[in-house]
Amino acid sequence: MAVDKRMFLAGAAALAVSSGAKAQPAKKPITYGPQRKATPHGLVKTTKLFKSPPGYVNALALAPEGIWLGQQKLSGKAAESYHLPEPKDLREAAWLVDWNGKLLKTVYTNSRNTSGMAYGNGCVWMMANQEPEGVFQVDMNSKEVAHRQIPLGLPGQDGGGSHGAQWHDGKLWIVANRPRLMLRVDPKTWAPEAAIPIYVTEDKPRWHDMTFDADGNIWMVTGNDSKSFKEGTPGLVKYNGKTGAVLATYDFAPGSCDPHGLEFHNGALVSCDAGIHPGWPNGDSPTAGWIFKIETVKEAV
Repeated sequence: MAVDKRMFLAGAAALAVSSGAKAQPAKKPITYGPQRKATPHGLVKTTKLFKSPPGYVNALALAPEGIWLGQQKLSGKAAESYHLPEPKDLREAAWLVDWNGKLLKTVYTNSRNTSGMAYGNGCVWMMANQEPEGVFQVDMNSKEVAHRQIPLGLPGQDGGGSHGAQWHDGKLWIVANRPRLMLRVDPKTWAPEAAIPIYVTEDKPRWHDMTFDADGNIWMVTGNDSKSFKEGTPGLVKYNGKTGAVLATYDFAPGSCDPHGLEFHNGALVSCDAGIHPGWPNGDSPTAGWIFKIETVKEAV
């Protein structure tokens, strides 16, 4: 008589149990390459330093005399979206102030919706985040030296916007929004030389300015999508400046200033609170217009 295959297998399993046979442990999955460890995480807080000149300050750059502050104006569709009047003068200023906030010099630029800046080779480099976009190189007499698009743009299109910049070892670093990269660019040939992918997470998908610390590591401002200062959860990402590897992430303590620009000065990170934030009511941040330093509350572990 033919034996049903399913009946035979079931009987064999029962016999194995009754005879005391031990079940074989499940094999561990095979993995390849180094396994990622959890990224160290810490906590920082902010301390106000001085108030910026009137207007939205959305970018910073160090100078021997003090620090440059990049003005952001909202015009066209951006002004409409924030329910603000069209500016009478579309030029955006770069203000040089000392570390008490005293105004030392003003340079006027044709940048639009400035969202990052650098200072090097005797010029300010303003990152436009609105048409015509690109990088505006302007000398100390407010003369426009060059207006270039961010490298790696699509054929027939501009290079997209930027949320930050940094002058480091004679090179210009650009936070390039479209390819989501930190690009090192030769300021003379305008050739991209290196790129570091911008690290984002599900809870912090936004990014802003970057800077280098004294050890050559890169720091970048991050944040969440939010509708108010109360809902905002800004953060920092620390990268290895040579490899681009993420070394640590940080949250800001509740009630901290809202960070945008970023610089490293005298052993501490320095940032600015523009006072206007996508998705927030105008002036929702209680520290709008302040320049502040960032201090560690809890080291990343």
